[in-house]
Order: sequence, then C-alpha cells, then structure tokens
Amino acid sequence: MIERIAVIGAGTMGAAIAGQIANAGLDVLLLDLPGKEAPNSVTEGAVQRLLESDPPALLNKGVAKRIAVGNTRDDFDQLAKMDWIVEAVVERLDIKQALYRRLDEVISDQCIVTSNTSTIPIALLVEGMPQAFQERFAITHYFNPVRYMRLLELVRGTETAQSVMDELADFNDRQMGKGVVSCADTPGFLGNRVGVFALQVGIDEATRLNLPVETADALMGRPMGIPKTGVFGLYDLIGIDLMADVVRSLRSILPDGDAFHAVGAENDMINAMIEAGYTGEKGLGGFYREHEGAEQAKDLTTGDYRARQVELPQRAVLAATAIAEQREALTDLIDGNNYEAKFCRHVLGRVLGYAASLLGDVTDSPQAIDDAMKLGFNWVRGPFEMIDALGASTVAKLLTEIDQPVPDALQRNQRFYEVSDSALKVRHADGTLQPVDLPEGVVRFHLHKQALEPVASNHSASVYALDNDLRLIEFHSKANALTDESMAMVRAAVADPGAGIIVHNDAQHYSAGVDLNAFLAMIDASDWDGIDAFLERFQMSVKALKYSPVPVVGAPSGLSLGGGCEVLLHCDQLVMHANIVMGLVEAAVGLIPSGGGVKETYLRWYNQLGDWDEAAWKTWMNVGYGATGTSPDLAERLGYFKPDHDVQVINRDRLFAKAVDTVQSLQAGYTPPKEPRFRLVGGDMLERMRSFMEDGVNKGMFMPHDLTVAMQVATIVCADDGVEVDASEDDLYRREREAFIRLAQTAESRARIEHLLAGRGTLRN
Repeated sequence: MIERIAVIGAGTMGAAIAGQIANAGLDVLLLDLPGKEAPNSVTEGAVQRLLESDPPALLNKGVAKRIAVGNTRDDFDQLAKMDWIVEAVVERLDIKQALYRRLDEVISDQCIVTSNTSTIPIALLVEGMPQAFQERFAITHYFNPVRYMRLLELVRGTETAQSVMDELADFNDRQMGKGVVSCADTPGFLGNRVGVFALQVGIDEATRLNLPVETADALMGRPMGIPKTGVFGLYDLIGIDLMADVVRSLRSILPDGDAFHAVGAENDMINAMIEAGYTGEKGLGGFYREHEGAEQAKDLTTGDYRARQVELPQRAVLAATAIAEQREALTDLIDGNNYEAKFCRHVLGRVLGYAASLLGDVTDSPQAIDDAMKLGFNWVRGPFEMIDALGASTVAKLLTEIDQPVPDALQRNQRFYEVSDSALKVRHADGTLQPVDLPEGVVRFHLHKQALEPVASNHSASVYALDNDLRLIEFHSKANALTDESMAMVRAAVADPGAGIIVHNDAQHYSAGVDLNAFLAMIDASDWDGIDAFLERFQMSVKALKYSPVPVVGAPSGLSLGGGCEVLLHCDQLVMHANIVMGLVEAAVGLIPSGGGVKETYLRWYNQLGDWDEAAWKTWMNVGYGATGTSPDLAERLGYFKPDHDVQVINRDRLFAKAVDTVQSLQAGYTPPKEPRFRLVGGDMLERMRSFMEDGVNKGMFMPHDLTVAMQVATIVCADDGVEVDASEDDLYRREREAFIRLAQTAESRARIEHLLAGRGTLRN
C-alpha cells in the first residue's frame, strides 16, 4: 500500500507532482540539491511557486502544508521509510543512475521507485542495478500542468513486477486522479510520439503552403477538436526553446525511417527566434507578440512581424457552423482544394496516418493512443475516433494524394469503434473487436452513450435512460452553452424522471453558462418581453428540477459557470470534480444571474448563517464580484459546495459512477424539498452597499458600471423601501428577471457582452 511518498527533483514537474500528491490528501517529502542561500532554499522556492501559480496548482493554499521540504544531503536517510519515490531530476542518464545507486543503499526492499522521464528507456535507466531494484522500478510520465492534465503514461521494464504495475496504476487512478495508459518502452511512448508529430506537421504544412500562422491555428484548433491554441499558439505557451529541445530529443531516439524525421529537422527560423530571446509568452514574444500596444504575428515567409489577423478563415467558420448544427466538422474542413482545405487535408492525412502506422508496433490498441491524446493533449477526440468520423477509406485517400503509405490498419476499411452485443468495443491491431479497456468504476460517458439511444434529444441536450431506471441529462451544444432547447430537455427529464436524475457530461467543461449570442440579438431587437419569457422558462425548468419527485444529482467538471452553475444549485446533491471552476460570473458582462442563482445563493447563505442581513451581504459580494471557486474547497467559501453533504472526486472518470451511487443512496423515502420563504432585508443595507461601491469607484477599484450592476443585484435581496418584508421563491425569481432586463437595457452592458463575444476579454467600463 502506498502511503509514504517522496519526490526527488523540485523543478517544474517534480514540484507539480508533489503538489498533486498533496491535493490527493497525502503527505509528501520534496527533495532537491542543497541550496546556495540555505539548505532547503530550492525546495522552499518550489513550494512558493506552487502557491503563486496561475492556474492554481493546488486545490487550496492550505494543501501546501502537506509538502515537507528537504535536500538530498541532509535528508536522504528519510527515504528509508518511503513506499514510493518519484525521481524527477534533470534528463541526464549519468545523474539518474548515480541517484538510483544511492537510493538502493537506503530504501526498503518494498519501496517502489519510478522516473518521470519521457526520453530515456528503462533498460538504460536500470542498467547495472540489482534485480530486486529493477523489479520495483517503472516510468510514471506525468504531463504538465500535473493537476489539470489527466494523462499518466505508465511504462514497464522487462523486469518490473506485475504487482508493482498494478499498484501504481490503481493508486494513480483512484488517488491521483489520472487516466492511466500503459505504454511499451518505446521512444516517446504514446502522447508525445503522436502529439509532437502533429505539431510539427502543422508547422511544416503551414510553411509549405505559405499559410498565415493565425489561419493555421484557427484551423488546427477547435475545428479539428484540438485546443484553441492550435500549433503556433501552443509553441508560444509551452516555450519555443522547450519545444525545440523536445523535438531534438525525439529526433535522437526515434528509429530511422520514422515519419517524424521528415518534420523534426532543425528549423532555422525557430533557432533564430530562440537566440534573439523570442521564446514565447515567457520571453519577448514568439510566433505572436504585443508590440507598442498592437498584436502582431510572425510571417513564416519573411520572418518579420506584421499586424495580427483577427478574422477567422472561412473554413473555420464553416466548421463552427457544422459543429453548431451537429454535423461532422472534419468533412467541411477537407472539402475543397483551396489552401485552407489543402492544409486540413494534409494535416489530417499525415497525423491520422501516423497514428494508424503505430498500431501493432508501439501498441495493439487504438484506445491507448486515443486516450493519450485526449487525456494528455486535451483533444476532444482521439486519432482513431477521428478516422471513424471521416471513414478509413477517406483517410487512406488523403494519404494517397500526398504520396504517403497507407497503413494496414486503414486498408481494412473498418471502424475502430463498434457497438457489439450492446457494448462499445474497439478494433485492435489484429482486427479483432475487444471491450473498451477501463478500470472498474471508470465510465467515460462520451464512449458509454454510443451504446445507448436517447429517450429525448435536440441540438443542445439529450436525456438518456440508464440502468436501474435512472435518467441522465447531457448538455452538448457548442461549449455547452445553455439555450431554450437545453431547458426543454431538463423539463423532459422531469416529466419522465424514472427513479432518479443525473445532470452530467464528460466534455472538457460542463457549461460556461447561457448563450450570450441569443441575448445580444434580443437586446439589439429591444425584445425585452422575449428576454423575460426566456428567463422565466429557464427559471421554471430549474424549479421543476428542484421539486422533481425523484432525487437529482449534478456531476460537473471544468467550467460550471453562470446558467450552468444555476442548474447545479437546484440539484439535491453535487458530485464535483476536484478541478471544477464554479460560480455566478454574469456581472463581468454587465448582467446578473437570473436562473435562480441569486435566490439559491441567498438561501444557502441564510441556511448556513441563520441571519438574513448577513446572507444578503454575502450573496451581494458573491454575485457582484462574479466570484468563482477553482476547486470544491474554494467553492465551499462561496456557499456552492457543502462538504458535509456534497462529494468531491479527484478522478473525472469516476464522476459518473459516483453520481449513480449517490442518486441511488437518496432514493429510499425521498421527498422533494419544501418551498422556502425569504426575507427581503431593510434598514440601511442598501445604503451600506451603495457606499461600499462608491468608495471603490472613487479609489479606482471599480468602474462606474460595476456600481450599476452591483446595485441591481441589491434590488433582488433588499426591500424596495427599506422596510424588511417576507417574500416567496417566485418573488425572488421575478426580481431577478426585472433586474436583468434593467441592466440589459443599458449601453454599458451591451458593450460588455459584445466585447466578450468578439474574443477581446472582459471590458471594464
């Protein structure tokens, strides 16, 4: 059993691994070389960087107390009591081997040792080490940032005991929250082998076709189901110098004849950028930079900077339309023969063909490669899921057009994922269909639902019937933005609720809120009645969910904001992923929550504090600041997570099973909650709130429209004439709608909405 853990190496990865161990609720010892200023200055500095990191590396700052620091001179003997030691030192074989020899003299004969290396084979790492040490040694390759990247590549040596592999896999799944992919000890394993190749292909094709970097990123981003940074933006984010080192490393270890060598040669432009300090966001800039207040982009032909293009390429617009209409976007991307289409055809052909060529060589399972890309690179779909979407024959044709060999796996012209015997199965390298390989208790609903038929569905959401007469509401619009159609499916689930309802999806983000484009259109049409009607339908939908005759459990992950948060606040219980970002953020666009969010926040604070005045102030602060919690621990401080009631899950793949268990635990004797009565506070509360905001505006902390928004929030929880009065739940719903419309009628709120939708961030006005 793994309980006592140490990490050696306090660089970016080592510190982050220690941080995630602490996030899991375990104590960890972090060691590095003695510092020049003080013995533990290196490790103390690493913990400080974790505390200051953005996005936060820790679930809350108190987690850092679980990380004990030391150094390899004074504290090496403490390793004798460890169950697992993670080595994350510099990628030099001689340094690692010297460390292992020291470890072997100190550690117990039960201690597991793993390396975080991504480039050095196990055979070299343990060369000359005793057999007993080799049996307890493996590679645990985490991805950065460790808290958020779900992939762990677990690599076995020829002598590694199966019991060690099983223990590492189970611990990292259940305790560390990782999706574990078992990899052979082959160069680059799976994630970097395919992911870095894909990036290099993007650069190569953009250069060949003289495509602007903005166009390449816009196409090889969301339209392909890859993060919006695309290729060049991701280079800038990671660090161009670091990426160059990764490419060199892969080039040095991959066998001759591997397709990587065609795209992995030294790049003169990139080398010149690094030498001049243009290493990406951490340097003077990269493929993108800000210069004299203007956004610029690198011209791949001349090497000079020019004004950055903001207009999306037409093919990306077509793909976005296809996604919105639930058609296959990849088909629109490759249809045609202009430069944009050629780029998409060449990139998809080369990347998908390369992934298929690895079957039977580095892995027998398409699922292993798909999981690596989805969990380690945040792809929406893996390469083989994309091949199924296009058709193997289409991908083979793309390869033939660019004179690339067609792998055997594509020549069979069969789907890689098929439903057989009412279960989803995957076609392995030998052509046989085998069950999808997931640990017990792990369910990825995007795979599971392929063997289900929805009982109700539209473009924005679906309702599924699950085992034991349960229902599941899945939002699946673009970015899971909530629409009238979304709410129609909520009402459909309540109309036929079975024995319990779960609100869940396993997209990267549960929901970022209500579709602002629809609101902007109604604002421009001065359709205030339309806005009021939409809000009332939304309110009545979540109210129906709250008073459903069966228990309702929300199981969110990722962004759970605005209207998405409001749906969750009306559930009986929540099962939250540890990396949730939850809150009511409407104030940032000059609006207020009007799907019962203010009302439920007010009620939660009153139930916790027992004082309507204090509850009103807390609610006003939550909503006015648009405060969010970036973990259940931090959501608790806003009243959105109740630790004695709601559940936190560190592995997102285990949300579904936990939600099923939770809703079933609520079924016996379940009765819906009773409608509450509210108190609209009086006295000087409105004046206190106004004085707070006016003082903030005068000090430059707030902008004038922030005051307007904040005082509209106040109208929901405060009595109109300063005399406190009782109110019903419907009264609070109505007050939310009225305040929303008053703000929607202001030019300042419209400007905020338009600014955000144009991709220019939050407007302060």
